Amino acid sequence: MAKALVCRPSDGKNHLSLEDVSIPSFQPHEVLVRISVVAQNPTDIKSFDGNRFGDGAVLGCDFCGRVEDVGAEVTRVKRGDRVAGFVGGGQTKGIGAYATYTVTDQRFCFKVPDAISSEAAATVPLALTTAWLAILSPWSLGIDRSKGAKNQILIWGGSSSVGQYAIQIAKYFGFQFATTCTNTEIVKRLGAEHVFNYNSASVVEDIRKTLPDITYVLDCIGNQTSSAQASGVVCDAGGVLCTVQPGKLFTENVAARVRTTDVIVFTAFFKEIRAGPFHIPVRVILERLCVVPG
Repeated sequence: MAKALVCRPSDGKNHLSLEDVSIPSFQPHEVLVRISVVAQNPTDIKSFDGNRFGDGAVLGCDFCGRVEDVGAEVTRVKRGDRVAGFVGGGQTKGIGAYATYTVTDQRFCFKVPDAISSEAAATVPLALTTAWLAILSPWSLGIDRSKGAKNQILIWGGSSSVGQYAIQIAKYFGFQFATTCTNTEIVKRLGAEHVFNYNSASVVEDIRKTLPDITYVLDCIGNQTSSAQASGVVCDAGGVLCTVQPGKLFTENVAARVRTTDVIVFTAFFKEIRAGPFHIPVRVILERLCVVPG
């Protein structure tokens, strides 16, 4: 047997109940992991508060632990490996990271180097996947990474979890980019050269002077004003803005020359998504998007 925090709605509210559950079964391409550390994401809180997956759901997406067993087709990890991984907490009955055990596709976990703590490793999967999809997915910004420095992008909120990975991706592919934050030290350590304070009254003007041909904006904050403000840096010819808020919430006031998109990290699983009123069909991603160059 195993333990899990199970969603149990009652009295109009959702509650977590620590319960005995069966160790989940796994498919030939999947990995069974005994979890030691879980990271919490905004999507976990929203899923709980909104009771998105109903009675009996096990939430939690990011984890680190030891491989307990593997399916017959698994080649990337083996029993005993320390891995971090990503699951769609709540989307499959009984499967989530808020448990003693979980299962995940071998493509959505990785071996953790000895020099990295389990706590740090557990924070990687969802945020990194979000940044990767936001920048490269054709449903989001769809940037052609082969163009390198010809691409100019603004990463609004560079010191956020998604923003930090977006900076590293932009740096890796040689994009020209600017970022906004108040914690300049952390983004400069990651390779950001053009850093601006989003509280400055002249932040949009200052960014446009530095990078006048920005056509892509990644809004890593997604609040009531961030997308509208960030869209002002887009060049006169127009461009595209991607927000981390699913459903493009708070994008009504973006500049008219800017097309808005969003990023939904769970599309990475290549499955239909149903959560309450939300329905997203399977998105078949191009192979070039999914393979990280070696």
